[in-house]
This record gives sequence, structure tokens and C-alpha cells, in this order.
Amino acid sequence: MTVYIHIALYILTAAFLVLACQRFVHMLQLEGYRNKNLFRWLCAHRRAVYALPAAAAVFGILLALLANVFFPDAAIYIFFVSGAAYLILIIVYIRRLRGEKAKKPLVYTGRVKRLFVYICVFHIIVSGGALLLDLLMFSGTVFAGTALFLLILLAGIGVMAANLLAMPLEAAIRGWYLHDAKRILAQRGDLIRIGITGSYGKTSCKFILGTVLSEQYNVLVPPSSYNTPMGLTRVVREQLERSHEVFIAEMGARYQGDIKELCSLVHPQYGLLTWVGPQHLETMGSIENIAKTKYELVEGLQENGTAFFPADNAICLKMYQKTTHDKYLFALDYKGDAYARAENIQAGKYGSRFDLILDGERIACETKLLGKHNIVNITGCAAVARKLGLTTAQIRLGIRKIQPVQHRLELLPMKGGVTVIDDAFNANPSGVRAAMEVIKMFEGRRIVVTPGLVELGAQEKAENFAFGKVMAEAADIVYLIGQKHTQPIYDGLIEGGFDKASIYVFSSLDEASESLWQQARPGDVVLFENDLPDNYNE
Repeated sequence: MTVYIHIALYILTAAFLVLACQRFVHMLQLEGYRNKNLFRWLCAHRRAVYALPAAAAVFGILLALLANVFFPDAAIYIFFVSGAAYLILIIVYIRRLRGEKAKKPLVYTGRVKRLFVYICVFHIIVSGGALLLDLLMFSGTVFAGTALFLLILLAGIGVMAANLLAMPLEAAIRGWYLHDAKRILAQRGDLIRIGITGSYGKTSCKFILGTVLSEQYNVLVPPSSYNTPMGLTRVVREQLERSHEVFIAEMGARYQGDIKELCSLVHPQYGLLTWVGPQHLETMGSIENIAKTKYELVEGLQENGTAFFPADNAICLKMYQKTTHDKYLFALDYKGDAYARAENIQAGKYGSRFDLILDGERIACETKLLGKHNIVNITGCAAVARKLGLTTAQIRLGIRKIQPVQHRLELLPMKGGVTVIDDAFNANPSGVRAAMEVIKMFEGRRIVVTPGLVELGAQEKAENFAFGKVMAEAADIVYLIGQKHTQPIYDGLIEGGFDKASIYVFSSLDEASESLWQQARPGDVVLFENDLPDNYNE
């Protein structure tokens, strides 16, 4: 009978630890299924992840050792009681790991489901091995029952091990899907293919261009931030129809070679670069590597391809100068010649108004989008549209129809006379400066809520300090989220002469929002700038 209870404790422990892995699988998904990134996250959060397991393991092992030495007759019963308490601690551990509701929940894709199968296999093997060790080797010794209490330390390691075991199968599945998507695209020689890349603004540009081109073409625009090989593969296999005339592919990159791989799938005829700057420096290593990676789009264009570059970005201007493909510049402040240019920008609660100078023709435009960077994006998309044959009337109407992308300087009038500008998605140094320019155009108290910038490597502190200085000129009240991470912003605000009494620091967005809505009054303009993903929470 005792053997069966022994076995049951190990089985239940393995089952509970599989449930505990959900949090780590979520982080693995957010980190692009890369073990080294998950390992880095585990190290950064080692206290929250391992404090309770370590305490449970040490307590359980010590209790087992003491029982075996001093109370050998009752040791097995003490083991069963402590084992039950151990299971309760694992349940507490699971609840603590899950914590508050995730901003971007775990998506149970086919890959995640397969990964959980490997996780189950891992814990069955490890727990089974520990059980055999306990029953066959440790039974009757001072170490009897100790193996069980070590299993709780393996949850995070189990996910990495399972991910490693799954790689050959995932590579095979990924290769098959990619091959099938390439086959589908190869059958569509008539399809106009457009690639969009850059450090910032890719998703916005994708939807802007899709809206404008829809005035003449049937356009396939991938949803949300589908900008990876598997994301675009899924779109091609599931959504591309014979009636589609244009396919717009947003091309994201966290590592060198990512854009090249996407180009080998899409084979774009047109390439639009938005802006190149210090984004994903942690994985890219340097701004030079970022520029080289983004230029992979131009290098991946078809032989008769056409490329479009923002002249106001020095890096993109250098790319333009070395490009041998058919090429065009679009600009805002650039003083040289440009195929497309925006002038006389005005902004308010209606959105933005500006003059578009396109191939020498002046077009009065209005859009719901805010921010000069959005106007630059519209200008680039208008240049592409003109080259694809759209008329002036079609371009003007298309621009008027553009809807703000969710969480990207999205204007949200609220009850009580408060205006909210939601710019919570993926803030970057260029974007936050643009956001500060936008909020300065509004009347009333200007309130900024932000946790700062991330993924900037060694430049992160300096960029957050600079963000604070720029914010000091635009905001009246600042809500900072995360004391440790936002300290450079705080320092930048003070350096910029901002009033300390108007700076509030909170540990979470929920706390900041609760305080904000207690103090907000009619006429206030509130800017939510960036919202850190779950893998960056303090």
C-alpha cells in the first residue's frame, strides 16, 4: 500500500509541474521560442521563479533526512505528510507564477500544444527516474524520499529541455509549411508583392498602404503584426485567394538574416523602408547590423524591383544612395529633391491635415492619424500608390479612409471631457519624440503615463534619460510605471527642469490608472506611451 502512495505522490508532482510550466512556455513564446532568451528571463526573475521551489526543496530534503535518522519507524508516514504539503506548495507556486492577467496571453498554437507533449514526456521520464532511484536505491537509507523534493526545481529547465527535444520536429513542420507557401506564391505570377520593413512603423505602414491601394486593387493585408516567416506562411496558405491582386508583407527582424528569409518566401517587387534606428539592439548588437538587416529587403527585390526610402532618416538616405534598383525618396523635413513630400501639418482632435506634394502635384489631405511619423508613413505609401497607377482622387480618398492602428497614437475621446491618446504599442526613441510633439499640440493639462523604453541594450538608460528630458518640455504631469526601470526617465525629467511634485511612480499600470482617473478632469489629454510585455515586467 505504501508503495502505491509513493507512486501517486510522484505522479501528482509530475502532473502539477506540467501545469507550472505554462508560465515558462508563455515566456518562451514571447521570446521567439529561443532557449537562451528564456534562460535570460529566468535569470532576471530568479527570485520570483526559484525562491519558493528552493525553500520547498530544502525543507523537504531536511525533513526527510531528519526523519530517516531520528525517527526511522515513522519516516514513511512523515514522508507522506510532507509530500502532501509539498503538493500544496506546488499549487501555491502555480498560482503565484500565473499572477495577474497577461497583457498578451499565451496563444495555444500547434507548436505550443506539441511542446506541452514534450514537457509531459520530460517530466514523466525525470519523475519516473527519481521514483526508481527512491524505491530501488534510496529505500532503507538516510536518503529515502529526498528525490521527490528536487523535482520542483526542474519546471523552467523542463521547458527548455522539451523545446530542445522538439526542435527537429518543429524544423521539419516549419519547412513543410514554408515549402507549401512558396508553392502557392509561385503559382501567382500576376500577384503584386510589396515588402515593408524598418525599425518602426511597419505595421502602421502596412495598413495605411493597404487602405490606399484598396481604392483600385483587391489587397491582402496580413492581420496585426504577422511579420515572421511562419506568420506570413499562414496568411498565404489560409487567406490568399485568386481574386487578390496585391499582397503586402510586413517584414520584422530581431536577428540578422530574418529579412532575407522573408524575401526568399515573398519575392517582393516593391520595397518600402519606414525608418531605421536603435530597436532590438539586444539581439542585433549594433545599429550597423540593424541597417544591414533592413537593407536585406532591397537586396531581396526582384531584378526589376523598386525601392522607397524616407529621406529624413540618415541611415535610409545612405541606403538610397547605394541602391541600384529603381528608387524614390519621400520626405518631411529633408531639403533635397524627393518624389513625395508632406508640408503644412496641423493636428487636433480631428486628427491631422497636411499638403501632400506628389510627383510635383499638391494634394490637400486629411487623416485621423496623429504624429509627423504617421504623416511621413502616409507620404511613403502615397509614393508607392502613385507608382502602382492610382489617381490623385484615389490617393486623397484612401488617405481620408485610413483608420488608426490600435494602440499606435490612437485618439480615444472619453466620457467626462478627457481625451486619451493610446500609443501603448512598442515605443521606440523616434516614436516617443513624435508622441511628445503630438501632445504638445493639444490644449489642457497634458498627462503622460509610461514605463519607458526597452530592448535598447547598452543605450537603454541613455535613451530613457533623453526621453525624460523631451517629456519635460511636453507634459504637465507624468506617471512612471516601475521605479527601477524608469529611474533614468525620472532623472531626465529633473534635468529638464520638471517639477518633482508632478511626477508619480507606481509599480503597475493598474495602480497608475486608478490614481489617474481619480485626478483627471475635463479638458485633460492623457497619453499612454508604451506598455511593456509580460517578459519585461519588474
